[in-house]
Amino acid sequence: MRTGVHFKVSDEQRGRLEAIADGGNSKVKHARRARIILLTDDGLGTMAVADGAGVTKATVWRWQRRFMEAGVEGLLRDKTRKPGTPRTSEETVRELVDLAERPAPDGETRWTVRALAKTVGIGASTAHGILAAHRLAPHRVRQFKVSTDPEFTRKTYDVTGLYMAPPDRAVVVSIDEKTQIQALGRTRKALPMKPGRPATMTHEDKRNGATTLFAAMNILDGTVIGSHSDRHRHQEFIAFLEQVDKAVPAGRDIHAIVDNYSAHKHSAVAEWLKDHPRWTLHFTPTSCSWMNAVEGFF
Repeated sequence: MRTGVHFKVSDEQRGRLEAIADGGNSKVKHARRARIILLTDDGLGTMAVADGAGVTKATVWRWQRRFMEAGVEGLLRDKTRKPGTPRTSEETVRELVDLAERPAPDGETRWTVRALAKTVGIGASTAHGILAAHRLAPHRVRQFKVSTDPEFTRKTYDVTGLYMAPPDRAVVVSIDEKTQIQALGRTRKALPMKPGRPATMTHEDKRNGATTLFAAMNILDGTVIGSHSDRHRHQEFIAFLEQVDKAVPAGRDIHAIVDNYSAHKHSAVAEWLKDHPRWTLHFTPTSCSWMNAVEGFF
């Protein structure tokens, strides 16, 4: 227990606490408070009590002090406060923030605002305001993947350098492909909306095959050169490079940012690049798009 907090649980008090903790009609918050005192009386430390009761250290300390001051009755009532005054004390804020940063209860994937508010004993709107003020979003999870490319730093500097300081009298393009684009259509003509009836369409799609989109964006002015192809191989990639080569004025070097797709590194592509010396391919780090590389760099 904290310094200045000490108490001894009598047999009568322990009987009442056990009845509250195990009673089917007890309120959840009362059962949790009784369990804190029972675990404390068993000689457990603060962290063990917190884990056993499913609360934070601040909560353990609060109800240990309350029991010392008011006994079992003190656990069954909340402190009175002026009407309309939200319970937003520093202790409450610290307890909520500490709880939000801990793993969710067993059986739950993540904390929700309502679950946090119920555990701490405040309103959901108050809990939402505290989380927003501390820029915490326990209900959200973002995924990430770390690149294992041994040349990550060099490639990142290379790609970001082209965006931040492109070479003089050179054209820098970002090339990407979107494969397996399906041309879909409905099996029947859609019917328009009418009074009392929404627009309707069939639930089935008519598949008209797939195509691959090749696109090269000039990072200086945003212009895009694009084409479609039925397949996605090195032959189609070379054909697209030739299309870009014809569109760029003579006498201008071309720096192309590409990902690590196998077609980009094919031996035939390497031979084509030898015959077109004004071209230079810049590969992004493994497992990174060019945007991932720029974001990771900054």
